[in-house]
Amino acid sequence: MTTTPVQPSAGGEASPSSVHDARERRAALALPYTRVDDVFVDGAWIPARAAGRNPVTDPATGEVWGEVPDGSAEDVDAAVHAARHAFDAGPWPRLSPSERAAYLLRIADEIESRAEDLALTNTRENGSPITETRGAAANAAGIFRYFATLAEYLEREDVRPFPFAPGQESVVRRDPVGVCALIAPWNFPINLVVIKLAPALLAGCTVVIKPASPTPLSIRFIVDAVAAAGVPAGVVNLVTGSGRMGDLLVKHRGVDKVAFTGSTPVGRRIAAACGELLRPVTLELGGKSSAIVLPDADLDAMSKVLIRSSMRNTGQTCYISTRVLAPASRYREVVDMAGAVIAAAPQGDPLDPATVFGPNATKSQFETVLGYVESGLAEGARAVTGGRAASLGGGLEDGYFVEPTVFADVIPSMRVAREEIFGPVLTILKYDDASPSRGVDEAVALANNTEFGLGGLVFSADPEAALAVADRVDTGSIGINFFASNHSAPFGGRHDSGLGTEYGIEGLGAYLTYKSIHRKAG
Repeated sequence: MTTTPVQPSAGGEASPSSVHDARERRAALALPYTRVDDVFVDGAWIPARAAGRNPVTDPATGEVWGEVPDGSAEDVDAAVHAARHAFDAGPWPRLSPSERAAYLLRIADEIESRAEDLALTNTRENGSPITETRGAAANAAGIFRYFATLAEYLEREDVRPFPFAPGQESVVRRDPVGVCALIAPWNFPINLVVIKLAPALLAGCTVVIKPASPTPLSIRFIVDAVAAAGVPAGVVNLVTGSGRMGDLLVKHRGVDKVAFTGSTPVGRRIAAACGELLRPVTLELGGKSSAIVLPDADLDAMSKVLIRSSMRNTGQTCYISTRVLAPASRYREVVDMAGAVIAAAPQGDPLDPATVFGPNATKSQFETVLGYVESGLAEGARAVTGGRAASLGGGLEDGYFVEPTVFADVIPSMRVAREEIFGPVLTILKYDDASPSRGVDEAVALANNTEFGLGGLVFSADPEAALAVADRVDTGSIGINFFASNHSAPFGGRHDSGLGTEYGIEGLGAYLTYKSIHRKAG
């Protein structure tokens, strides 16, 4: 495969971290044009059957810097056939879980050895700040290492006596579900593949990966790591192309399970197709999560986690709490704090380590976010900071930048309060806390007044009070004074935020099918 070389700057030249022009920074890093003509099928990079190519665009500059095959039905057929053969006749499902776990540990090591090239490629694909993407390899490796620890769980003998029939018992087997289609989004193209890939491999499944069309190159480092770890041919396969490739995979007769992360509308279509085929599916979809600020909250502490919790990755994160629900008694304090924190965070070239807010990942998403900003202003929201397209120089004039925006005076009926924006936009709503008990009730009702249910936060100086509020919020995950994903705890959405869970033993269970063998107790 083609990798992106990283070259240190020579004496007397500007280092990539010191230059102020995006063009200079890319030149200092010696970032090349990257064209690939292959897909990964049956253990090898082979020429794609399709003649078409999809461009890869740097959203910070608007420049096309790469291209990949726009795959065809023949490419999908070849990948699924390889995965099917590897599952039906190959060694992978027949290895012990501990043997497969050893491969996962080797994959983790191989991923970490590719960390910097992976980060640079990821940032050039979707504009995520380099400080974000430099953590992708370590996080992916951590996911593989965590799932490797679950081999013992799979190997544990599970014998269950009949409740009312002495002398009879059932042996419960946990078998791999089969060939899995893993379809990933563009916002976190590495970790949102790996959280599917690691449990699927430990379970004994084989897979076909289809990355989002804007981010097809960074995932090649993961596939290279799999190959370098010695995983047998056909176990992991990769195809690239537009959304129709995902549709071909979802409906392919050789696929046994689908795992998808992306938008709710696309998730509905996938769910409908899988329902018709009686095919299991995991869907991690959109969100419109809330951060409930209780009257006793420490706003200084909140300010230190606000961007990570509510605007991570330039607002392009599914679980972040983009709605802040503030008590009327402290509304102005919350608005002033949020406006100051967001306004002070640097926006610019995502390859600059000082950058906090980068561009939107695609031109269409940039236009979507601007549309939401305009609707918020039109409906009466007040832009405390931001509120328009960003005007940046230094080679970023054609990038897809929206100013990080904080809206105050937001009411629940506004579009910016109801719909997922997926950009750097934070809304602050007010609840009446004149009566403490009714105030909590109103805050919880506001948090639950959404079609989604993915993330959330409660800020309070009283851990027990915060836990009581968290228990009442109808969501799959919620944090108290911070939010983070725990590899060992289930992560999944309710309502329009999806079906099923990822992470933890529960996430492993999504790649298993069960068999009960009934027998006389010996």
